[in-house]
Formats: sequence, structure tokens, C-alpha cells
Amino acid sequence: MVRRDALSGTDVEVVFDAPTKDWSTRRNAPTVDLYLYDLREDLRRRESGIADVRMNGRVTDRAQPPRWFKLSYLVTAWTQRPEDEHRLLSALMRCFLSSDRIPPELLAGGLADVKVSIPYTCALPPPEDRALSDVWSALGGELKPSLDLVVFAPFDIDREILIGPPVLEGAKLRMSSDETSETRTGPMPDDPASAETPGGSEVAANVEGGTKSTTSRSGMRVKRGHKPGGATR
Repeated sequence: MVRRDALSGTDVEVVFDAPTKDWSTRRNAPTVDLYLYDLREDLRRRESGIADVRMNGRVTDRAQPPRWFKLSYLVTAWTQRPEDEHRLLSALMRCFLSSDRIPPELLAGGLADVKVSIPYTCALPPPEDRALSDVWSALGGELKPSLDLVVFAPFDIDREILIGPPVLEGAKLRMSSDETSETRTGPMPDDPASAETPGGSEVAANVEGGTKSTTSRSGMRVKRGHKPGGATR
């Protein structure tokens, strides 16, 4: 993108080296350096769960959403004259500010496989926990005009999630009966406490070895026992 839109028709070299003091002393040609100095996950873009992958309206696969990372580049221009460096920085700013994402035709490798747009920001104030002066101090060089380019790139973890085959038919209801089974709708006959009579439930009770039937207030016939000798009570 830099070579095509910002440096087209020039002999300026594009590198990704760390701009240390020793490196800068060895440069003898106009150079644009895009140094990746920070790499961290963008937690605001993290998604959880499982996403359905559809083809022709059917779910063909399931996958976890990719993780998004912030790639911070320190963009600097290196020439023999400060005026030329300023012109290069101006051309770089025009290139980056003309859009807010990398052109899809320039994506390659894993970024092209993900098939999502790759946004970026240019020359925004750095976060409070990271100052560009600290980056230059860590590199051991002198502070130099630069652009802070942050590219938001997805990283596909590509975890395989097995799914079942697609449903091609509607639901069907099948009913069957067991001819050998017997269904009872009434009380069990061997239960004396639940035998039905015209007056209600019949309750049998043995009293002193004999039986006698009476009818209770609730319509229940009760059998009472006979006393020895034929006496009944």
C-alpha cells in the first residue's frame, strides 16, 4: 500500500527494521521504515460463542470468531535532508488518511483467507500507558518525527468444531400399540378395599372369626364377623 499509493515512481526503499542508532548511521538511501513496536489484543473486539458458517442457507460448519489484535507501527522517513523527510511524511499521511482500511486487493496470506476488512488508524494520540518517547528511549536513538500507525488485524484460531449432518426432512410422528399388554381401567379385583358395589366401595373386615354385611353411612358395605355359637352382632 505504501509503495503503490505513497511512493509510486520513486526510488525510496521500504523496510521494517528497528530504527536503532546503529541502523540509522548505516542508511545512505532514502528510506521509509515501518517498525512494528507493539502487538496486543483489542479486547473491545473480542467475541464469545460459536458462529455458524452457512452455504446456500444451510449451516455447513461452526467456528469460533477470530481474535483481533492491534499492530502498532512506528512510521519514519530517513533521508539526508530534513525537508525531504517532511515531504515523505506528508505523502505517507495522504496515503493513510485517504482511507480507513487496507484495500482488499492488497491483502495476502491469512488476512485474505479471513475475508474481512482490515481497518487502521493513523496519527492518533497514543494511549496513556504508552508514549512514543519511551519507544525511542528503548531503541537508543534520538527522537524523530514519526507517524503512529495502528492496524487492527484478525487472527483466526481455526479450532475445529464437529457438527451433525444437515436436517433434510421434517419431523414425523409414529404411533404403535402393544397387543399383548392389557389395559385396566377399573380397580384391581384382589384389593378388597377398592371393590365397587352399587352402594359404593366394599370394605371387608374379619371380626371374631365370622362375617356380616352392613352398610355404612357413606354407602359402604362392611362385613362383620359372627360370634361362636351362631350369635350375630
